[in-house]
Amino acid sequence: MADIKWLPGPWLRYFEWQLNAACRGIDSAVFFHPPEERNAVREDRIANAKANYGQCLANTECRTHALEAMEPYGIWGGLSG
Repeated sequence: MADIKWLPGPWLRYFEWQLNAACRGIDSAVFFHPPEERNAVREDRIANAKANYGQCLANTECRTHALEAMEPYGIWGGLSG
């Protein structure tokens, strides 16, 4: 279970950047690995997920959010988890 005490709250100004995210509408399975995923399959999925961040307008905000919220899972702002 994620520890949500680090999240800033439900205010729109903290999450408005998500409206411009390149990952918006992409299946979240691209960014979060299944428990049994290993080795080359996992590395390929991570590389594909990170490819979305090259042209993403919300890259910086996404990375900042992930670091401040201490996101334990997924690919955020081009960082692997």
